[in-house]
Amino acid sequence: MATATYGYQPAVDADAALWRESLVLEHLPQVRLIARRIHDHLPDYVSLDDLISTGVIGLLSAIDNFDPSLNVQLNTYAERKIRGAILDGLRETDWAPREIRKKSRLIEAAIHRAKQRAGREATEEEIAAELAIAPAEYQRWLLEVRNVELEPLEFVGGETPGASLLNVISDGEESSPACIVERHELERILGLAIDRMPKIERTVLQLYYYEELSLREIGTVLGVHLSRVAQLRTQSILRLRSHLQRVWLSQPRKKA
Repeated sequence: MATATYGYQPAVDADAALWRESLVLEHLPQVRLIARRIHDHLPDYVSLDDLISTGVIGLLSAIDNFDPSLNVQLNTYAERKIRGAILDGLRETDWAPREIRKKSRLIEAAIHRAKQRAGREATEEEIAAELAIAPAEYQRWLLEVRNVELEPLEFVGGETPGASLLNVISDGEESSPACIVERHELERILGLAIDRMPKIERTVLQLYYYEELSLREIGTVLGVHLSRVAQLRTQSILRLRSHLQRVWLSQPRKKA
């Protein structure tokens, strides 16, 4: 099996193995950093060590497949591989309890019903009423379901308003090359939906997804508690998902 050299010419396989090991050790802090950032968004019962182990697999893949002729730094290439491996691992283990996923779906449905009744974006109190629970209990639900979706952990940049949120609220089909035109329409609908959201939720989305501030930093900017920022972010995402479920995903699609 040929050994990738990345600009070096190891004399023997043993030298190549040592060189590969040195690259792993050199980039191991990068794995730990990415794993910690992801772990900060996950429940306490998710093991940081497990994320790091999965990230190392991504790092090894990056090292083995890296092509310096593409004029990309190994650090940059490895970051994508590491993050992708960790997220794939989390998805495969289905770490979110079934009850939490059920609550997420119930909140989306309640947001839609409350919006229909009010003829505008519903307040937290109105959404809680649809769920037949107290507002304080509803806020606890928001904290419980905040980590159901993994895609928000992957920031997707772009100048189109709302484009970086597509992984959060779409069903994944819109990323297909055959659906490029539909994707532009989806971005337009998403942008309008964001404009109609309560100002504080819109601000949280802007700071989190575009300015890339942490929830704690957003809390400092807005002068609210960290848990409140988490609630607002979760509610805003579920609000968008509920909106798109009604105006987009339920529409018949054109055949490619």
